[in-house]
Amino acid sequence: MVDQNYKENSQAVQAHLGITQSVIQRMASNSASCKAWSITLVSAILVIVANKGKPEYTLIAFIPSILFLALDTYYLALEKMFRESYNTFIRKLHSGEIVASDLYAVVPHGNLYVTFFKSLLSFSIWPFYLTLIFMIFLTKLIVI
Repeated sequence: MVDQNYKENSQAVQAHLGITQSVIQRMASNSASCKAWSITLVSAILVIVANKGKPEYTLIAFIPSILFLALDTYYLALEKMFRESYNTFIRKLHSGEIVASDLYAVVPHGNLYVTFFKSLLSFSIWPFYLTLIFMIFLTKLIVI
């Protein structure tokens, strides 16, 4: 079977781009949800700790903070990898190198571990979670 030459206005190309954009949007939405859930759970824990007057229980708030930090970083890494996949597809499309197998595979490009640790240093990760951790320590100091 001979591969046809796919163009920008091809229905298959448009469907592939739409699916990839949808996956990228889902990863960004999941990342935002991690931040929202993290604030909710940590706030609830800190309110209970403040209510009971037991500062030693403040450390429990680190559990959701660390878990959501890892999950948020994972989603950001996946988002970056899918963006790279999207950009690679676009480059191949413009150079006329697209084949049918490119259209039916929506996979992230890159090394997950490397991208995860690069994402961990992202401006959308560390200021948020450092502030959250600072608030946990502050609560521990205040609640006596």
